[in-house]
Amino acid sequence: MLRLGRPSDIWFKPALSVIAAVAPPNLVLLALGRLDLAMYTMAGSLCALYAHNRPYAARARILAWVVLGMTAGLAVALLAAALTDDTVVLVTVGALLAAAQKTVCDATRLGPPANVVLTFISSAALFTPQTPGQVPGHLALALAAGAWAWLIGMAPGLLRPHGPERRATAHALNTAASHAATGGTGDDHARTRAAAAAAVHAAWQTLLTARATQSRRALERLVVRAEIALAAPADTDPARLRDWARDLRGTGPVPRPDDLVDDDELLGVEAELSTGRPPLWLRLGPLAPIAARTALGCALAGYASLALGIGRPYWALVTAASLYQANLTLTWSRGIQRVVGNLVGVLAFAALVPLAHLAQVALVLICLALNFGAEALISRNYWLGSVCVTPMALLITEFAQVQDPGRLITERLVDTLVGAVVGFVAAVAVTNRRAGDRLGHALTAVERAREQAARLLAEPHPAPGALESARRGLAAALVDLRATADAASGEWWQRALPEERVVAAEQSGHRTLAATVRRQGLLLGRDASTGAEDVRR
Repeated sequence: MLRLGRPSDIWFKPALSVIAAVAPPNLVLLALGRLDLAMYTMAGSLCALYAHNRPYAARARILAWVVLGMTAGLAVALLAAALTDDTVVLVTVGALLAAAQKTVCDATRLGPPANVVLTFISSAALFTPQTPGQVPGHLALALAAGAWAWLIGMAPGLLRPHGPERRATAHALNTAASHAATGGTGDDHARTRAAAAAAVHAAWQTLLTARATQSRRALERLVVRAEIALAAPADTDPARLRDWARDLRGTGPVPRPDDLVDDDELLGVEAELSTGRPPLWLRLGPLAPIAARTALGCALAGYASLALGIGRPYWALVTAASLYQANLTLTWSRGIQRVVGNLVGVLAFAALVPLAHLAQVALVLICLALNFGAEALISRNYWLGSVCVTPMALLITEFAQVQDPGRLITERLVDTLVGAVVGFVAAVAVTNRRAGDRLGHALTAVERAREQAARLLAEPHPAPGALESARRGLAAALVDLRATADAASGEWWQRALPEERVVAAEQSGHRTLAATVRRQGLLLGRDASTGAEDVRR
């Protein structure tokens, strides 16, 4: 649980973006002597953490929705704080907001930092003294800072307008090369195949949200090559894939594979663009158990903190909200990581607080450094990022007035333990029986996609693009099956999972993928007529 992994390829982007988004508003407020308003500007500034892996056309929309969502949550919290001082009511509102934020972020696949930052801001605002007349001005500050964060998020597009698509394609090529190096038969081939399938699927999702340009078309060709390597690793040269991935760095021309002589294999892209995604309300339904866990766990954690006489129950609420992952096993792991990170972070706060008390400018600079550190480290392991997040959250409370460090440390430790224990108990209490149902649906989707591809393989002359569309549909269904099976295997108190059927569906699905590749003649030196024979085997 605590092992450190490799940092994200783009760890520096959110780290630098949050500094650029947070520093100017905070320094302006410092100069005006109104650092007590920093919480409202930070609500908007922290939106700069989102959507760094998205193409700029999609990023513009996503960041705008994040800013609006952050402001909406802040508005509800500030209105609640202005209308009542009943702490039980405020905790209840915070728990419901946390559940809504978690559900929408998961349904839309917003990506990190997902709902945690949104919940942190709205929960803290619930316990900030407020009057109705102050709410519009505070929301205006958040929106202004959010607009600045939007500009920060979009600015790199001026230099590398296709940077996110190139990085996603390079990652797909590199992971496909790792799988090809196993020859499809090595001891580690199952893990590398799952990683490559997920990377290829992510690359397609990235390209499908980018503008249609010649650069995107060239990148699509490379993702097709990565997909071919996934389907037929023994027939792929890993070094060639890695060379293409390396050539995608910077702003040079996109490599063009010379063995793909026409664009028929890309007709499936237009087919997928025309189908669209299921409506949001359909994606929200399967997340009902996770929403119930979040609402119940956050509420009970807040109530327990109140019962213990802690002055900041929102810390326990946010701790509980941060735990909930795709299944119970991952939630347990996140709980351990959260507790360890917060305990070490409290020690870091004890060391930093004397420096922060020297001057307000020191307080602001230390918080900026911790912002950078949190984003630089959190991709290696969640607990390591929490080591920076915890002292930063404690120091932010001193923007309005100097606090007693001993009391802050004690309250944070108690709230962390309360939130982690109560939150996990709530996760155990609310079972996710739907995980098994979703696995059944995913199995059915793979079997149908495989049958569709097999029917096209049996036709002498399938419609242009039909086989490619079927192949990519099967690949996406296999990725979803693996993710759904992993999530279901980490739940408890449910019927036995059809593990043998999952393995059989994955094996036959990947054999069919290889057959479609050969039928399309995408492998040099191979007989395209072997595709139907492969799928029959």
